[in-house]
Amino acid sequence: MQVELTRISEKGQVVIPSSLRKEMGIKKSDQFMIFGETGTLILKKIETQAIKKTFDEIAKPLQQAVKQVGLTRAEVRKAIKDVRNAA
Repeated sequence: MQVELTRISEKGQVVIPSSLRKEMGIKKSDQFMIFGETGTLILKKIETQAIKKTFDEIAKPLQQAVKQVGLTRAEVRKAIKDVRNAA
């Protein structure tokens, strides 16, 4: 693991040193989750493929259940709309 020093700007921005950006493949507009606890911050790069995989893992069983019940897309849209309006 490589260790570098950085500072926080007046706007609360943190610069990730270029050597670490290159090593980690960090590019402009990449997104991160940030975790904080007791004086420690951890940044975790969000990988687009990981998000898609997680969504697909959640959506697939739901899609299968909808098919088994025989709901149409229009019925699913209406159910979603009804739930959103009730909230």
